Amino acid sequence: MVTSDQRRRQLAREKYERQQKRRAEARRKTRQRAAVIGAAVAVVVATLVGLVVGGVFDKDKKDSAADPAANPSASPAPSPKTSPAPAMAIDKNAKYTFDLKTTAGEIKFEMDAAKTPETVNSFKSLADKGFFDNTKCHRLTTSGIFVLQCGDPEGTGMGGPGYTIADENLDSLGKPNEQGQVIYPAGTVAMANTGQPHSGGSQFFLVYKDSPLAPSYTPFGKIDAAGLKALEEVAKAGTADGGQDGAPKTPVTIQKGAVTLN
Repeated sequence: MVTSDQRRRQLAREKYERQQKRRAEARRKTRQRAAVIGAAVAVVVATLVGLVVGGVFDKDKKDSAADPAANPSASPAPSPKTSPAPAMAIDKNAKYTFDLKTTAGEIKFEMDAAKTPETVNSFKSLADKGFFDNTKCHRLTTSGIFVLQCGDPEGTGMGGPGYTIADENLDSLGKPNEQGQVIYPAGTVAMANTGQPHSGGSQFFLVYKDSPLAPSYTPFGKIDAAGLKALEEVAKAGTADGGQDGAPKTPVTIQKGAVTLN
């Protein structure tokens, strides 16, 4: 027969076991919540690290801090098409002329394949396919540097041929100054890029006034006198919105782009 004292002890023991069970369950749930929160934090941290490494936040920071006219940039498309660079099909010892028939006048420039074979070969291949035909020169800068940028089939600054080519001829403009810059003289034609080495595609810029830049943009052409005059007229009209960097007020469309052997 169970005495009242034994019964009380039994009830107390059962109560204690129930409390312990509830506490153990609470601890288990706390650990689960902590694990879920930790995993979520880890995902967020990993995502942030990926964005920084990938240049997303870094690009925004640079864009907000830098002079918008400081660099002839060609931004990579969000989902760029990929295709192989053209096989070498030019005479590396020859000179070629790129003839741009535009709505603002004819602009011709000579290219020396001995100095920039990969660039000249790429431009001839693209021109032969009509790549530049009916494309807009999308960007004019009127302060800091003085260029008209062309060669984007999309007209947004994000288009390209689907491949990149190597930088060339970067030491041809002399030794950089204390700011790490050289002068790209008026009449120079050079490759735009994303800011990374060997990231040029089809975008290029035409220099209408001496411009200080880091020697990171392949100089590959020299504009003739008539072409430079036409370019200067476009620059004189300024940008469409009156700013220092934007679409030219005088629209410039390349009606036909052709590369011929001199």
